[in-house]
Formats: sequence, C-alpha cells, structure tokens
Amino acid sequence: MSGTARIGIEEEFHVVDLATRRAAPEVDALLGRLSGEHFSPELQRSLVETNTLPCWTLDELRVEIVRLRAELAGAAHPLGLGVVAAGSVPLTNPSDNDVSHGDRYALMQREYQMLAREQHICGVQFHVDVPDRDLAIRVVQWVAPWLPVLLALSASSPYWQGADSGYASSRTLVWQRWPTAGPPGPMADAAEYDALIAALVASGTISDPGMVYFDVRPSAHLPTVELRICDACPLVDDVVLLAGMFRALVSAARTEIDAGAPPPTIRHELLRAATWRAARAGLESELVDLYSDSGPRLASPQSMVRTLLDRIRDPLEEAGDWAQVHALAEVALARGSAAARQRRAFGLRGEYQDVVDTLLAATQGEPLPRTPPQSAPSRLPSVLAGYEVSGYDEVVAAGGRVQPHYGWLFRALDRLGLDGIRMREAERDSEQRARGVTFRVSDDAEDRLFPLDLVPRIVTADDWTNLQAGLTQRVRALEMFLADVYGERAAIADGVLPASLASPAHGWSEHGGLARAGMARAAVSGIDLVRDRADEWLVLEDNLRVPSGIGYAITSRRLVRSVLPELEPPAGVVPVEGVPELLYKTLLAAMPPKAGPDGTVAVLSVGEFDSAWFEHQLLAESMGAPVIRPAELAVLDGVVHHCLPGEQPRRLDVLYRRLDEETLLASDGADGRPLFPALRAAMLDGTVSVVNALGNGVGDDKAVYAYLPAMIKYYLGERPLLANVPTYHCADAEQRSEVLNRLDELVLKPVDGYGGVGIVIGPHAEADELAAVGEHIRAEPDRWVAQELVQLSTHPTFAGDRLEPRAVDLRAFVFNGERPEVAPAALTRVAPAGSMIVNSSRGGGAKDTWILR
Repeated sequence: MSGTARIGIEEEFHVVDLATRRAAPEVDALLGRLSGEHFSPELQRSLVETNTLPCWTLDELRVEIVRLRAELAGAAHPLGLGVVAAGSVPLTNPSDNDVSHGDRYALMQREYQMLAREQHICGVQFHVDVPDRDLAIRVVQWVAPWLPVLLALSASSPYWQGADSGYASSRTLVWQRWPTAGPPGPMADAAEYDALIAALVASGTISDPGMVYFDVRPSAHLPTVELRICDACPLVDDVVLLAGMFRALVSAARTEIDAGAPPPTIRHELLRAATWRAARAGLESELVDLYSDSGPRLASPQSMVRTLLDRIRDPLEEAGDWAQVHALAEVALARGSAAARQRRAFGLRGEYQDVVDTLLAATQGEPLPRTPPQSAPSRLPSVLAGYEVSGYDEVVAAGGRVQPHYGWLFRALDRLGLDGIRMREAERDSEQRARGVTFRVSDDAEDRLFPLDLVPRIVTADDWTNLQAGLTQRVRALEMFLADVYGERAAIADGVLPASLASPAHGWSEHGGLARAGMARAAVSGIDLVRDRADEWLVLEDNLRVPSGIGYAITSRRLVRSVLPELEPPAGVVPVEGVPELLYKTLLAAMPPKAGPDGTVAVLSVGEFDSAWFEHQLLAESMGAPVIRPAELAVLDGVVHHCLPGEQPRRLDVLYRRLDEETLLASDGADGRPLFPALRAAMLDGTVSVVNALGNGVGDDKAVYAYLPAMIKYYLGERPLLANVPTYHCADAEQRSEVLNRLDELVLKPVDGYGGVGIVIGPHAEADELAAVGEHIRAEPDRWVAQELVQLSTHPTFAGDRLEPRAVDLRAFVFNGERPEVAPAALTRVAPAGSMIVNSSRGGGAKDTWILR
C-alpha cells in the first residue's frame, strides 16, 4: 500500500441567464470579474471551469469546492447570471457562435462541427496522484470496471435541448460521440499508451493528447490518474463522495498491483454496455454487475454501490474517509440521483424554470426554492377524456377533478398522450421479454408476460403510516394465534374462537407443531387490502402460506422506471430495491439452533412449472441464495444438503418455502426416496428451519379471518387498527340463516379456496348459480363464509386506446424476523373490465404502487 494520495478536481458549470433560465454564452464577461488560475473557459462560451488545489483530506477538498463555487456565483450574480453544476441544463440554443475564442477551439469547431456546437454538457474530473505513468496505466485497467457505478451516482442530465432524454445522464450519450471517448481499452504500459496517442494524432482524429477523452486516463498534463466519466454534480456532498471513492479505488488498485495480481479481464464491449446502462438508469433502475460469479447480470444500484464500498473499505479506513464516505453513499442512495430530483422539480408544474431554479439552489448549497402549489385543473386532462366514474375512484374525485397528489402524474401523462402510452407499452413488453418477466396462470398454460399497467397507483405517506401500524398489529395477532392453535389453544378454551377452527377443514395440519418455539411461523405474510372510500382501508384476506408478489412488485417498479423515466413524483417515492435485503434479514432470523458455520439460506421451489418461477429466481438471485427443488435435497447425517450431480453437497440451514405443503409432503429427495420423513427429523433436531412454517393454512383460512378482530383484542389487548370486511361464518346457525336469505346480496367464498376459485358474487350471479351455492352451504356450512359486497375502489388503467376505471386491491407484505416490518414493495392488483376479482388466474393484472415519501 502506498499511503494516502492527494486529490484535486476540475468542475465544469453552465452559465445561465437568471431571467430566462437559458444557457447564456457570457463566460467572457464572467471571467472578466474573476482572477487567478482557478477559473478558465471551456469549449462552449456558456461553460466555465474551476480547478481546486490538490488536497490531502476530503474536508480540505470540500472547503475548496465551496470557496470556488461561492466566488463564481458572486461574480455571476451582478451580471444577471447564475452557475449550475449539472451534466446538462434543459434550455440551450446550439450555434456556431457559442464556441469560445482561441486557435484550439476554432480547430475543434472546424473539425468536429455538430459535436462542437452541441457540447453543452458539463462534467467533473478527479485527479489522484500516482508516482509514474506506467503505474497510472495499470491503475486505469484496474479501476475501469467500477466506473459505471460512479457514473450512476453522478447522473444529473435527464434533459437535453428542451426535452426529457429518457436517460439519467444524457451527457454520457453526447460525450461518447467523440472519437476518443468511452472506456479505455487494454494497455500494458505508458509506452503503449503514448504510441496509441501518436497514432491518433497521425490519423488526424485528434490534434493533441488533451483530446483523449477516455473515461479514466493518465492526465495529459499532471502526474495523476484522471477520472472523466462523471456528470457535474449539483450537490457538494456528491462531489466529495465520488472523490473519496475514486481515490480509494486507485489505492486499492495499487495494492493489487503491488501484490502481483493480474488486472480484471472484462470485455471492452461489456464495459461499454455497463456504462450505457448506468447512463440510462442512474440510481433509479438496475446497473450491470460485471463481477457476478454467473457472468454479467442486472443488479440494484444499492447492491452495486455497497459492493464497491466493501471492496474499497480498507483504503477508505486508512485515509480516515470510511465513516464520511459510507454515510454520504447511504444518503445518496436514499435521496436518489440528481436526474430524478430534476424530474421531480419538473413534475410540479411542467416548467423547466423550476428545474433550473432547483439546480441553482443546489449548486450554491441553498434551500430548494418553493414552487407555488398548482391549482386544481378546471377540467380533466385530455388522457382522461370520457373517463366515467361510478363509486369511489382514487384519482378522479367527484366533480371531475384529479386528486391533488395525482396532478403531477397526469400532467406528465398528458404531455405523453395516449399514443405515447401505447408506444411505451410496446417498450414494456420488449423489456419483459428480455428479462423473462413471465407468469403462468395454470399448470397447463404457457408462460405469458406479466400483465403490468403503466399508470402507477399512489399511496400517500399518511395512508402508508396508518397501514404499517395496522398491518404489523394484524401479523402480531396472527403469530400468537398460530402458536396458540398448535399449543395450548387458550383462545378456544376461553370461548373466543370455536373449536372447529383447529381442524384440517380449516387448514390445521399435524405438521404445524414442527415449528420451534420463538421462530416466526409467518416470516412472510401477504395481506390483501381494499378501499371502498377515501378514508377507509379494509383487510380482504390474509395469506400466510406461500404469498407471492414481492418480486413482481420490485420488477414493476423497474419496468415502469425503465420505460417511463419522466414519471418522477415531486415528493419522491420510497424505493423498493432494498426489499430483498430485508427479506434476507428476515430469513436469517429463522436460523436454526444447530446451523452450520455459514448460515446458508435457500429458496425452495417446484421450479419452472410454478406460476411464480420468475419471482423465485429473482428473489434468490437478489439475496445471493440458491433456488432449489425438492429433488435436489438430501438429508445426510441429519443435516439438509443441496446435492447436484458432480458437485460437493452444500449444507442448507433455512429453506424459504415457495411451494405448498402438500407438494412438499409428496416430494422425493435427491436419493429418490420420500424427502419429508428425513426433513421432519432435521427440523425437530434443530438443524434446519422451514419458513413459512408448515400448518400456516389455518392462519389464512377464510373462516379464521372472521375472528381476527376478536383475536387482536384477546391476544394483544388492543383495538383493531384495520377493519375486516363484515364476514359471516356459515357454521354458525344464526349467521348461516342470514346468509341463505341474502345470497343475492353477499359474496360467497369456500374457506379453502384460493386465487379467486369458487367465489360467487351474489349480485352478479345467475339464479341457478345462487341455488347451487346455497345447496353447498347447507350441505357443508363449516366450509363456507360470506362477506358483505365491498365496491372496490377504481383506478385509471390503460385499455389499448383509452384510460378506463378498473377495480383494484393492494397486496402488502409483512416480514416478521425479529419484529414485524412492512416492506415498501406493495403490489396493486387490477381486475379485468367489468369484474371485481383481481387474481391473475382470473384475468387480473397489476400496477406499480408508489408510496410517497
């Protein structure tokens, strides 16, 4: 290790007219008010550059950045100008007259034409000292594969010449048009690099070494390695973060080089692809993981940033930078990219001046300007023309006005238009095919694309806070019920619950007693909620066996962000990318007492025949866990192992069960013999945990649902925070009589039904259908419940050529490890036209659900 090196930066800024918020070619007047070597012109006369002194510490660097920004702004303001640190500004007027004076710039204008005229982009360059150019070349090879992560952190240029580019960093697209821009190719030493430059000059492609614009390179005029890939950053914090990370990357590379390790071998084409993906995504969608054991794959920006931090932790700690860089990285991930913040500013009113005002304030470290609230529109947006509401609609209020928290969204959709939405649906389908986002309705059906509507549903922060409290309360009560029904049965003894609930007819299983005391039986719960008016959410159903939808909720966000990046809420959305990590933490909490030293988690699935196979793969990969089938399991010496032909058996400690109990009981293991007897013995011996626990069916039985309010009062001594849909258990003679008298008014459900199977909606049923269900109820009353008909809220859904109201529910997920916690990845399910049944098996679809910060 060579010790901590000095670092310096060059920041580029846009000069804007404070009256019009347009780029202003006034750098000569601005520089006339500045003195010293720290300020200089750029190719365009609307750009200016600052250069810090070399600094030993990040705190020194921060002081330098703030000082130079303040001097620059102080000189600009009397001229009616402002300065913006961002990859681009929305409003520019490219022309030949905008290029700065000087022979070098004149040559560039003559040679490169459009490239020079359109160079209205700004970056930030970082210089880290290295002792010699040969070492600099070797460091370049080491750090290059991680540069897309730094680009994603810096992305700040969504707008290009008065339009949303669809990219987080449009600057990258403009920059990489230059013939010598992009990732560096493999080179051994400075001699090879210098020979390349000489060849480029001889070819007439460039006129001097300073025109080599690789993403990282030996500096053309300093003894440093220079990082050039990053957009200019509005916030000083982000500049300091990138400086600390890049210096640590250089230091880590030098350590590897000193140890004689070979440089990483990643194809140049893949590095270019990863750079493109980072420019497209920023921190709002997936990046390319070039270091995955299974080859390049998509991964969340959160996991990529944290992986990089782990890789450079030693040099960060040696420099005394770890605490500061780690904290700044977590803040940056929570806040989202500068590109997303600009889109949020634009979404308030659809005005670019709001974007520039936000950038001006951020560049100078001032509070963000407050934009006057947009008054409610006097008419519906054009994309909602002909939208007819009956009942409670979550977007269009009585009187035909869009609810205030949806105003920004429908202004954005109006700018896109119905034809634009249709085009984005085609992009969505292409993305799904590329990612394999499929769903199987039944065992005999072919896989189909996941039916995702692109108009997001919004849950306000206040609503979500209330839902979190009610959902965690409900799961706490259900956990206590499961422990009780497989234990003392105190609630039955005290007359709170009928004894009939503790029977196989209601999901009770003899294997429910295998879960050990203290372990959460319902580690993952899916609670279905409906809304029948603005101020009331009702729980429709509890799912405690193998609830699906978490992965599809995560994927829905990725798909919508990918094809509709301009939909960025002003307040921001709670991110979903950390949900697999939260799930993994929940599963680790179920680690058995006799776990192996590695504490291994696996996802247990029937495989590609499962309707949610895509989700099983996604969650397993996101957690870094294997996805396995029962036929790959063997219990060796009382310990469960994953056994594949030709490989050493691998111990497994926690099985995240994504197959139903009956399938697991009937499965054979890797040795061809019934798996369950040996698995049962391992569970009892404490060498493996299976979650969700067997026997959980009794917790989501529809008859048990009817008693949830009583359970909450009995087990917790609390008032229920979320209401049930009024439910009648037909085993009770009095309730059965009412149900039979009101068959045409109620919703009739078999207690063991799932996926909407067997449900009869009385007001929509034919007379013979009602008569048949009446006979079933009389014959087996204990197997039926009835519920009051709830008019599900509706939400605008794209139907090919228009938006129309469709009934929706909400599946929220509660993870119960050390304590219940509601995941921010909720899945809105959408019923087909004219229906109130949202299940995918009955033709339903889904929406991305945006929980506002």
